[in-house]
Parts: sequence; structure tokens; C-alpha cells
Amino acid sequence: MTDAASNAITVLIDADACPVKQEVYRVASRFKAEVRVVSNSPFRIPDSPRIRRIVVDDGFDAADDWIAEHADPRCIVITADILLADRCLKAGASVMAHNGKPFTVASIGSAVATRAIMEDLRAGMDGVGGGPPPFSKADRSRFLQELDKVMSTLSRQPPLSN
Repeated sequence: MTDAASNAITVLIDADACPVKQEVYRVASRFKAEVRVVSNSPFRIPDSPRIRRIVVDDGFDAADDWIAEHADPRCIVITADILLADRCLKAGASVMAHNGKPFTVASIGSAVATRAIMEDLRAGMDGVGGGPPPFSKADRSRFLQELDKVMSTLSRQPPLSN
């Protein structure tokens, strides 16, 4: 994904339902990171040479597939999708949810299993059930702290070699 001659970090945003895009733009700018905003439909992004909008087709998981194909160890993937997080971790990327919760190789197995259990429970409840809790100021703050921490860590690592 990134140019092997540079130390650039790339942030890949699973953007259709991402509440922290503005925060990503701010932090990425400070670290001179590239940002790819991946979605099924176009929407406004800041006018910056480092931020690009990637609009994929309406196919099932098209945005997830694009992100997973472009994830590498110099990438930070922002997503709430556990299965996408798993795919990106396998590619060596750092992955975090919109609320700042990091997905790690150590935690992703239980997250995938919990997702499957919850999906089965919801299927048996005939449409009854809730979604995630409302996004809060604490979530936004935790996200900013975690993104800054991951960016700092990646910026100290040497560039990828061919």
C-alpha cells in the first residue's frame, strides 16, 4: 500500500458509518499520513493531497474487500466490522474500532466468536434486539488517544522493504 521508500502511514477508513472521520483527518495531518476514505457512496472529504475518497461498487462487502486488499503493516484500519478487522490483522495492519477499542491478534478470535453467538441470538429473537450503545464523548476521546498512540508507534518503525 505505502511507498517502500517512504515512512508514510496510511489510514484506511471503513467510512459509511464512521463517526470519527474528522478526528482521523486531524491526527493524520499531524503525522503527515495518507488517508483513504472507502465507501459505497461519495461524500465530502477535506481538500488535501493526502486524503483520497475511494468509492467502490454496491457489491456485498465491496468496501471491506478493497480495504482488506490494501491493508499492510504500515496501515491503520478504522472499522467496527469484526470480520474486516480479522482480515486486516492477518495482513499485518493495526486495526481499531470507532470507539478507540483496538482489535489485536490476541483478541480477534474471541471477538469473532462473540459476533457469531450474538448473530445466532438475534436470529432467534425475530428482529428484537438493540444495536451498539450511542456514540459518546468518551468514545471520541478514547478513539483520539488510541489513534495518536498507534500513529506514534508506527511513525517510529522503519519503512517497509521490498
